[in-house]
Amino acid sequence: MKLTTEFTSLEKSAVKLTVTVAKKDVQEAYDSTIAKYVKHAQIPGFRKGHVPANVLERKFGDSLKADAMSEIIDKSLNEIFEKETENRPLPYAQPVMDTMPEFDTSKDLSYTVTYDVFPKVSVKEFSGITIKEPQVTVGDKELDEELKNLQERNAMVMDKKDGESVANGDIVTINYSELDESGKVIENTKRDGFIFTVGSGDDVYKIDDEIIGMKKGDTKEITKTYSKDEEDKELQGKTKKIQVTVTACKIKDIPALDDEFAKDVSEKFNSLDDLKKDIMNNLEVAKNRRLKELKSNSLLEQLVEKNPFDIPASMLQAELDGRWRMMAQQFQTSPEQLEKMITASGMTKEKMLNDWTGDSEKMLKSRIIVDSLLKERNISVTPEEIEAEYAKIAEEGKLTVEEVKEHYSDPRSKEYLIDETKEQKLYEQLYKEVKVTKGDKLSFAELFARA
Repeated sequence: MKLTTEFTSLEKSAVKLTVTVAKKDVQEAYDSTIAKYVKHAQIPGFRKGHVPANVLERKFGDSLKADAMSEIIDKSLNEIFEKETENRPLPYAQPVMDTMPEFDTSKDLSYTVTYDVFPKVSVKEFSGITIKEPQVTVGDKELDEELKNLQERNAMVMDKKDGESVANGDIVTINYSELDESGKVIENTKRDGFIFTVGSGDDVYKIDDEIIGMKKGDTKEITKTYSKDEEDKELQGKTKKIQVTVTACKIKDIPALDDEFAKDVSEKFNSLDDLKKDIMNNLEVAKNRRLKELKSNSLLEQLVEKNPFDIPASMLQAELDGRWRMMAQQFQTSPEQLEKMITASGMTKEKMLNDWTGDSEKMLKSRIIVDSLLKERNISVTPEEIEAEYAKIAEEGKLTVEEVKEHYSDPRSKEYLIDETKEQKLYEQLYKEVKVTKGDKLSFAELFARA
């Protein structure tokens, strides 16, 4: 095909493409379309494959022209996009034609389409970027918390003896209901079989202290007045009369911290010291990963601010649609059913997607900046660097290199590791071009509490 093309850049990384097809190719496409119709047309009075072209044109003229034009447009766009590198449409952004062109075999055929392309970003502005790296130390406090959590997870739960009183830390099962001034149960407030740990504050009416001392089978009426700044707005400034019956009381048998406990946690531990060393190693690995994440996030956030560009509308919509589908998977339902669930809760899909838009735009811009810098700086990794990454992962996870390689044996998993390694090389380059300073001192918990 003899084609002439003109690309015009539009806002938000969109492109207008004007294509002109030579009239010779227009005529050939039309003749080819007629030939196909002649071959298959069945019209009374004519044998199949022997219908005269002029008869077909009189009977199917508009369809012939429409089919020929569709074939010309599809073929010409395919030819253009096979050769084009900078102005190819995004995979989820099909070219749109606002006005259908006039089909005339005696003239060139011109048409115009618009579509979104990958944003062209040149990241040049690094001035004034400062990254504050939090200062975090992992010590005995963090170790003790992890050990306590392990004890809780490995605790045995057993019934308290009949006649023993409820104490702080016990796991109780209660039936409860609200009472009105005359002592009658208020409709829709009754609940049976509610389980919670005394002292956790996880019960609706915050009656932990009031049930301490009760025994299995006891029933008690509790009158409680809540402050005006109570966390639960439904209780703020109100006085409630609650009837509570303890139907079960259990106690946790917390295992002692000793070598036997360590062996029960995992057969790889021979002593409590082995367990402690493993916990400290895992905490350090988690800390360093989190610091690396915060550091790169801070860098990208500032690069996005200093190097503004627009996200194509179709790219943003594809991201939002993807997040919606992922949310549906998390709820183990379909996207359509999720929308019904959200609507029933008083929210709308439109409102939720709108709430996600800001974060989605930032994420996409960060991703585009990283991709652009990787290409611009021609960053690659060698097989030796990937081997070193295997060794590093093995050391952090207390695994063998062979086990790590097995984990990344799937081509997609290995490709992910290669991409991750490229990005880390990029970040190390960029950190040398910006200012990195010591940030605030944070506890381990505060480090992970940061948004």
